[in-house]
Amino acid sequence: MLFDMDGTLVETEQLWGDAMFELAARLGGRMSDEARAATVGTSMRTAMGILHADLGVVRSEAELQADAAWVESRTAELMADGVAWRPGAPELLRSVRSAGLATALVTTTPRRLAEIVLRSIRDGLGEDPFDITVCGDEVPARKPDPAPYLQAMDALGVEPGECVVIEDSQAGITAGLAAGAAVLGVPAVQAVAAEPGLTLRDGLVGVGPAELTSVLADRALADAPA
Repeated sequence: MLFDMDGTLVETEQLWGDAMFELAARLGGRMSDEARAATVGTSMRTAMGILHADLGVVRSEAELQADAAWVESRTAELMADGVAWRPGAPELLRSVRSAGLATALVTTTPRRLAEIVLRSIRDGLGEDPFDITVCGDEVPARKPDPAPYLQAMDALGVEPGECVVIEDSQAGITAGLAAGAAVLGVPAVQAVAAEPGLTLRDGLVGVGPAELTSVLADRALADAPA
């Protein structure tokens, strides 16, 4: 089972949003809610491009890099005050581990910020629920490219057809499907359209190994020849 982090397992997506709204104010404007939604699950470069275009400002490459670094640092400060679970997430992680299933965390967040959240997750569960973790600064390409999920599958020694990806964003869902996995989508901030291989739910409450097995079966049915 391959899990996204921000907005899927923990409520940190809101913290990224808060930091970007603060950056927009520093740049003399206000990021629209639509632009904020479009940044969910994307790389910092993509997110900064969306923010700058929304504000109608032109930034040099050095300024874009500085803006991205500011958002990352500000988000780290906000994370340090505590990270909340998404409803149902700790129960799902415990049930998956109890079932003996291989697990990976696959996040676009860079390692230094992901470790803040991972410490909170480990403390909350009393154990590390992941066999491996793949962060955004450790992959050749970021979501929606399938590379992060393919890297995680290779490290776990599993085939795509055996995997369920749990995601909240369109970028992450696209990455999971392109990697050949079944995908459970639990969008919160960003609207996501139905598509073959994707199972949509309102959240993780009540999701366990049996439900994930059903997601795998739905993907197999979607791939079956007519």
